Amino acid sequence: MFVNELVSAEAGDRIPGSPNRAAVPGIRNDGGAVKRQMPLTRSGSSLKQLPLLGFSFVFTLSLCLFPLQKSSLVLAQAPATEEPKSGDVIIKDDVTKNTKAASFKPGQTLHMDVDMALINVTVTDPYNRLVTGLETDNFRVFEDNIEQEVVTFSAEDVPISIGVIFDFSGSMANKVSKAREAAVQFFKTANPLDEFFLVSFNERAELTSAFTNSVEDLQSRMMLTAPKGRTALLDAIYLGLSQMRGAHNAKRALLILSDGGDNHSRYNENDIKRLVKEADTQLYAIGIFDPLGYRRTPEELSGPSLLGEVTEMTGGRVFNVEKLEELPDIASKIGMELRNQYVLGYRPSNKAHDARWRKVKIKLRAPRGLPPLTVYSKTGYYAPSH
Repeated sequence: MFVNELVSAEAGDRIPGSPNRAAVPGIRNDGGAVKRQMPLTRSGSSLKQLPLLGFSFVFTLSLCLFPLQKSSLVLAQAPATEEPKSGDVIIKDDVTKNTKAASFKPGQTLHMDVDMALINVTVTDPYNRLVTGLETDNFRVFEDNIEQEVVTFSAEDVPISIGVIFDFSGSMANKVSKAREAAVQFFKTANPLDEFFLVSFNERAELTSAFTNSVEDLQSRMMLTAPKGRTALLDAIYLGLSQMRGAHNAKRALLILSDGGDNHSRYNENDIKRLVKEADTQLYAIGIFDPLGYRRTPEELSGPSLLGEVTEMTGGRVFNVEKLEELPDIASKIGMELRNQYVLGYRPSNKAHDARWRKVKIKLRAPRGLPPLTVYSKTGYYAPSH
């Protein structure tokens, strides 16, 4: 959940027009980490939430006993896993897992004080296919190069608050039809509890639709906007992260559809990167880039790297598209990726409330028989200040 005091906007609002305005990074509670809500139950129909990262609080949870089933590993066309044979070297954990389990009777109340960090993780195979069905022991979490104990683990599809950042600049004139089609395909991956908003931009960024559950309303609004003007991509990202402050779901993401580059924003690259690091929101982008030989302006040449940097630090990524026919399939793939992520929770061993940046690294201990796998996760977070 955002606690940043960002620019809030209603439908039709625009970013303030001062050309010299500096970015105001989201307030982190006197330099602290941005609060986020974490899923407490694993039910898609009833989502309880609690704040993340360094703000101690007491919550009450009525526990009901239910059986757990071990999920099986799913990897399309991947080789079957092998059972360890005699003589095989078994790698043991180098973290002491000494968290004591407690038994509770149905209806009993549990009181806890926790500092918890949650990390969304995507795993893919060499063919860029999603890998699902992994277990807690397949992941290792490091904070500032010190291994942490994973104490919560989830792989459930939960409701998401999503902002679509749509490029309607003049350079998108021959691409906007397929881009609209891609957005529609992305919306089709939604579940009933998702909510969406739409930011459209050319030389100015505008909130075209505030949060809504009506995909049809978003589609009609996209049809009413015609491409023209220059490109204020960074302003649009800023406005999207500002609007995310009003999200109702713990899991949050922005999807950017653009041909890349920026030539008319009031905010600069460093402003946006600083804000992205503080925002607990994953960024994905579909880069509709012209072939390299046709990129003549500096913003066209720098567009791919700009989108790549801002998405990767959040655990998302950019999908480069040169053939417009690929757009709908890629948008659908991003939607499915958001539905098939792991969430790892740990209590940082560094208890200092110093407002410093903590680097986070996820490593895999993959089951035998699988090809090399790739992990995507955010690169860190800010510790709380007090």
